Amino acid sequence: MSNENKSIHDFDFDLICEYFSSLERQGPGSPEATLKALSFIDNLSNDSRIIDLGCGTGGQTMTLAQHTPGQFIGMDIFPKFIELFNLNAKNKGLTERVTGVVGSMEEVPFPEEEFDLIWSEGAIYNIGYVRGLNEWRKFLKWGGYIAVTEVSWFTETRPDEINQFWLDAYPQIDTIPNKINQLQKAGYLPVASFVLPENCWTDNFYAPQVEAQKIFLQKHKGNKTAEELVANEQHEAKLYSQYKEYYGYVFYIGKKI
Repeated sequence: MSNENKSIHDFDFDLICEYFSSLERQGPGSPEATLKALSFIDNLSNDSRIIDLGCGTGGQTMTLAQHTPGQFIGMDIFPKFIELFNLNAKNKGLTERVTGVVGSMEEVPFPEEEFDLIWSEGAIYNIGYVRGLNEWRKFLKWGGYIAVTEVSWFTETRPDEINQFWLDAYPQIDTIPNKINQLQKAGYLPVASFVLPENCWTDNFYAPQVEAQKIFLQKHKGNKTAEELVANEQHEAKLYSQYKEYYGYVFYIGKKI
């Protein structure tokens, strides 16, 4: 694999955490997209239990908590993210309903049928879409919902450069109809799916990185790994600008049946 086609997982975890903790969002998205996905989910109450897996610093979790009742848990493998998550909850007056915990989505430390809603924006790829859908299902109550964003192809064919980049980075990338079929095969009723708008990538994810990259590189001047991490993110942003008509994030919402 060339340096240009490195996955984020090829870099030092501490550097990854430091880099992305400086950003409000750790992946493409927006409050509007979060709320649109939420609009397809019924029957949440004050007693509902909701978990955001791979929550990052919790931008989307706070949006959810401000617009729907229930008790929220955000879980992420990076302690720094959870520290910032809990600080965000405190600053927004949500600590009675929103708690961040350190943990891995590969070993969710909760009882089966614990949750009414499982949320995961820009994170299920860490375990793999199919594996995540299947393994997380047991943690949902009957009739509970799952809502995830997943990178997906918009077309059946695409240029070799972007095709190879994503096959190297995430071999499970697939077309929207195939992703919906995988959702159904995992034991969910497909409720809705929609493509995240372009601004979720450009304005909310890539643009904020420009200034963050300058600060990060200045702090780690001469650190080859830090420089490669920034170069990787810049390359990904360039590819998105060039090939955005071929792929993007899609919200998939399913109901456990």
